[in-house]
Amino acid sequence: MLVPALRLAAYDVTTIGRSMESDFCCDAGNLQSLHLILNDLQPDVLINLVALTDVDQCELDPKQAFSVNLRTAENLVKWIESGLKACHLIQISTDQVYDGHGPHYEDDVMLTNYYGFSKYASELAVQRVSSTVLRTNFFGKSMTDKRTSFTDWVYDSVVNGHKISLFNDVFFSPLSMVTLVEMIALVVSKKPLGIFNLGSRSGLSKSDFAQFFMEKLNFEMLNVDIVSIDDVSFMKTYRPRDMRLQVEKFERDLGVALPTLKSEIDRVIGDYDEKT
Repeated sequence: MLVPALRLAAYDVTTIGRSMESDFCCDAGNLQSLHLILNDLQPDVLINLVALTDVDQCELDPKQAFSVNLRTAENLVKWIESGLKACHLIQISTDQVYDGHGPHYEDDVMLTNYYGFSKYASELAVQRVSSTVLRTNFFGKSMTDKRTSFTDWVYDSVVNGHKISLFNDVFFSPLSMVTLVEMIALVVSKKPLGIFNLGSRSGLSKSDFAQFFMEKLNFEMLNVDIVSIDDVSFMKTYRPRDMRLQVEKFERDLGVALPTLKSEIDRVIGDYDEKT
């Protein structure tokens, strides 16, 4: 979704990744291979989307978490530091660097699992060069079978009659993928320096989010339990309880008004409701 949007905005976009569908197939964790490609491309902007986001896997194997989430960022920073080309780095981070009562400002970091630790470490690394760190969370219809979003999971569970538990004490303020892509394009254009929370202007509990989403689709609340996260036993790793983002800094520095979470849910409904 991001690549077509940037190309539509007249940017010359080249992709680097492990997938054979990438323009350049490369393990970004391999310093030499990555730098050979970047030396050839001489980019003006780098957007780092590489991440191990499986929270349980990060907790089980912290070395892998830091290898994926930190090493790529460090390799990109080292190339920029080589001075071959002035280049701005956009690092996509996470709202899981927060916990405690939100909404959180950028300085309110509270790390509670290795996923959060590894992503925060990458933030520290990229601040050595011209960079923008975007702490965010997102939802909407996934473009790949390898990763499903929260709305994908809720939709598929209800359609297939699976019983699900929704947490009434876990809060977040994500954006739709469409809005996130629009905001990343704006960052590419303006290149603000520093760390920014990028989310909706209001948050919801995950249960309220899912209920509003299902109501918009005229789904009944069948096979749905509203519970506390403390009452379930299937969570292997501690997750933050409140990841709501205070987004004033992003709005001020980028000159935009970010949407409310309910309006963002409205924005994706058409992707799930064939009648819309």
